[in-house]
Amino acid sequence: MNLTTYLRAGYPGLAVITSEEARAEADIAAACASVERRLHAWSSTEGLVDTTDGRVTPCPDPLDALQLLDGMFAAENPRHVVLLRDLQLHLDQSDPMLVRRLKDVLRVAKSNGHAIILLGCRLKLPPELLHEFTEVDFSLPDPTRLGAVLDGILKSAKLKNVHEVVKEAALQSALGLTTTEAENAFALSVVETRGIDPKVIAREKARTLKRNGLVEVVEATTSLDDIGGLGQLKEWLQRRAGAFSASAKAYGLPAPKGLLIVGIPGTGKSLTAKATAGAFGLPLLRLDMGRVFGGIVGQSEANLRSVIQTAEAIAPCVLWIDEIEKGFSGSKSSGSTDGGTSSRVFGSFLSWMQEKDQPVFVVATANDVSKLPPEFLRKGRFDEMFFVDLPDALERAQIWDIVIKRHGRRPADFDTDVLSRACEQFTGAEIEAVFIDALHEAYVEGREPGPKDVLDAMANTVPLAQLMDGQISALRHWAKGRAREAGAPVKSTPAAPRGPRRVQSVN
Repeated sequence: MNLTTYLRAGYPGLAVITSEEARAEADIAAACASVERRLHAWSSTEGLVDTTDGRVTPCPDPLDALQLLDGMFAAENPRHVVLLRDLQLHLDQSDPMLVRRLKDVLRVAKSNGHAIILLGCRLKLPPELLHEFTEVDFSLPDPTRLGAVLDGILKSAKLKNVHEVVKEAALQSALGLTTTEAENAFALSVVETRGIDPKVIAREKARTLKRNGLVEVVEATTSLDDIGGLGQLKEWLQRRAGAFSASAKAYGLPAPKGLLIVGIPGTGKSLTAKATAGAFGLPLLRLDMGRVFGGIVGQSEANLRSVIQTAEAIAPCVLWIDEIEKGFSGSKSSGSTDGGTSSRVFGSFLSWMQEKDQPVFVVATANDVSKLPPEFLRKGRFDEMFFVDLPDALERAQIWDIVIKRHGRRPADFDTDVLSRACEQFTGAEIEAVFIDALHEAYVEGREPGPKDVLDAMANTVPLAQLMDGQISALRHWAKGRAREAGAPVKSTPAAPRGPRRVQSVN
């Protein structure tokens, strides 16, 4: 947090937005001490407290508190910093007297070198105050901070012989949590295992992030071997798997930025995102862009900052954004539909993608790329863009092998070449759905499924390629020359020609 720099520069209005009030106040106190400022703290319950001598002036009404500050700021020395807790809640009441008084106090503070700091979980200011306060970044705790919390838990539990490797793994598992959340996770691990178990901590982090609703930790159990086809895409990922290592950093190799995968629904884009984390050996975070857009003015931007902060705290990691076009499709006309919220969130996301220096690898998938603004597709946002088409005969045979093995049967018991030719326009997801349907029919009759069950289920399925023929043709036309083929070129195939051939997966 660069609060010290802002105080030295004479900023009269600052805002620290965090749920970690105690840690923020400790950092603010340290910053005030370093620049020799006298710190006061106000809340509606305690009044105005001089943190130097503990003197308390009762003033639950913020108007009364600001009147006190007006007199305090009239003199240049000593220079004061006043921390106002939860003042945003009072500003929500649209009190013109409070807004006017705060602007007057800020003017006096600017003239005499004092400062006001707003502290709370969100920053929602009326238009009259939007340009009066500068938000100060307050990052999630780093391993050093979390290490101090862990040491406190170990001391309290009288655990003295915890190996350093275990402690390091526990701290890595806790990255992305606040100090309070991490303390709770450490304590739970002690209660459940009578020690420090990184798996318990990682499990609690997953629950905590999912409860927050913006990002969730997804267990990366999928590997590239679980994907049928996608030869060029898998090779591209394998060649970059080591780019997050210490040796790559020492070599001067920048961490990969991300990957955009566009294609027909059901062709394995989401499965590839999961397999990417497994191939890189990194944690996988899933972002629901729909939840970023909140109903309160300014909440959407705050949500995006929270997501970025969490991802960078956990880094190196993979951030998966599924069907990204649904989140950003409104950015072109958002000035008339949502007051420009989508446009601002989109701009902030693009800036982060371009300038991020933390190793967060973004995997974004899209079904309808035409809804994405052109600047999103520019080189530099993502390292590469791949297009995934319907599978050809060879690729469908690979998918059948994977699906049959996944459901505990032997591919040798089925003629996958015949099945492949029979489902020419099927996606990987449809192939798996057909086999599951065959399993149901065989189970009802108390026997194992056979090729006839699969063919019967296939005959009752209308593939998406027939229902969306026009959209698929348009997507293929767009991808030609714009996106890289996800699959290795195939020399020959018994399937009828139907445009560019791409490899795909089973999900």
